[in-house]
Amino acid sequence: FKPMLIMCRAVKMALSRANSCRRYLLLLAQDNVEFRLPEMKSLLSVCGCQFQSPQEFNINSPFLVLDIHNEEIARRVMKRTVCAKSLFELWGRGSTAQELRASLTSYPAVHMKPFLQSDSTYRINICTFNKTLSQAEKIKRIDALDYLPFEGKVNLKTPEHIFCLLEDYGTDPNDIPEEPFHIYFGRWIADGQRGLIESYSIKKRHFIGNTSMDACLSFIMANHAKVKANDLVFDPFVGTGSLLVSCAHFGAYVCGTDIDYNTIFGQGKASRKHQKWRGPNENIRANLCQYGLEKFYIDVLVSDASKPVWRTHALFDAIITDPPYGIRESTRKTGSSKEVVKSTVEYAENHVPASVTYHLGDIFVDLLNFAAKHLVNDGRLVYWLPVYKPEYTDQIVPRHPCLKLVSNCEQTLSSHTSRRLITMEKVKQFEDKDEYAHLTEAEYSSYKGHNAFRNKYFSGVMKKIAQEENKN
Repeated sequence: FKPMLIMCRAVKMALSRANSCRRYLLLLAQDNVEFRLPEMKSLLSVCGCQFQSPQEFNINSPFLVLDIHNEEIARRVMKRTVCAKSLFELWGRGSTAQELRASLTSYPAVHMKPFLQSDSTYRINICTFNKTLSQAEKIKRIDALDYLPFEGKVNLKTPEHIFCLLEDYGTDPNDIPEEPFHIYFGRWIADGQRGLIESYSIKKRHFIGNTSMDACLSFIMANHAKVKANDLVFDPFVGTGSLLVSCAHFGAYVCGTDIDYNTIFGQGKASRKHQKWRGPNENIRANLCQYGLEKFYIDVLVSDASKPVWRTHALFDAIITDPPYGIRESTRKTGSSKEVVKSTVEYAENHVPASVTYHLGDIFVDLLNFAAKHLVNDGRLVYWLPVYKPEYTDQIVPRHPCLKLVSNCEQTLSSHTSRRLITMEKVKQFEDKDEYAHLTEAEYSSYKGHNAFRNKYFSGVMKKIAQEENKN
């Protein structure tokens, strides 16, 4: 009775699958786990496809089953993702070897046949998560697949087709089961772009600063923003231009502003060890030249983000940025604490205006208003929000009537602080009344607790130091 039940379940799955999209299995990297699902949804949207999964995704699992319209879309997604390792056309799955066999034998033969021809070559890989198998155990699992109608020759070095048996032993390294929770078998389609993390590493970059964004997170931000070829992307806190580099890699034209004159022009003290001053060609343009992306570089300006220089017009397809938190870089804007400020008209061109503290709460209000004014419809704003973890709730995430929240992903900084990658999408045209929504409507009111983030960050650091001293 049990074998019949397994067979009926497998046939039912096959029939429902035949009437829908082709099914794929995604093998995800186990870092930045909260960012993986939003990245995949964004990339599918870029390719004109909606996210569809037949099962609820476990955020800690490296396996994600997806329904995608065709293999071309699947390959396009894999040409962008840095959160996924590999993609497979899923031929069968089950919680036991018997269920896997029933699932595989019910898979439509018409989909298998092109890859099992006698004149083809193939290889079968074994991939396990949270458990290591010996070579003998791997060979045993391959031999157990003898019911599959392979007619070609085995070629371990340069096969035409690669198949993979994947076993999931859960996520607890201290409680590894004897048998896997899930078993999958499929045809390898493509690998993700994990290689970009190394090739674009800031360790090898020409021009860096104290807050240069690492390559992996830069590409994740570009993917969350749905950056694509010929887009115009802007970073209002550009720094050393790490985010411009990742966007330019995907074919977008990039520009940015920053209030720090020395950073924009590549002058002053260097951030690298054993190097006192920056060299003559250390600047943002040089970073893009380093990767052959100079043609996508428009320019960067010395400008105050609190006083935008752009005309009120929908200019940008995406705005991605990492505002200063007051930890490694100060939060400043032009202004004076004096009651009467002398007109800047009398100053010379090389005059550097006085600056005052730019509170985090004001930064986010200005940033969201700027995005609402200058993003095209459906354009995205992606930015980092620093938070003090004991006080965090979803209600402190800044809101705006023109922008909807798409995703909110956490990256831990310390035991008491983290930063959250906020992705928002423009859903309506900006109106004058929207600029003051944070003052007139409680739903959009700004959270003043952001202004004290620096003090809370260092208070936690000092407490940790005191605790360690007491232990010693």
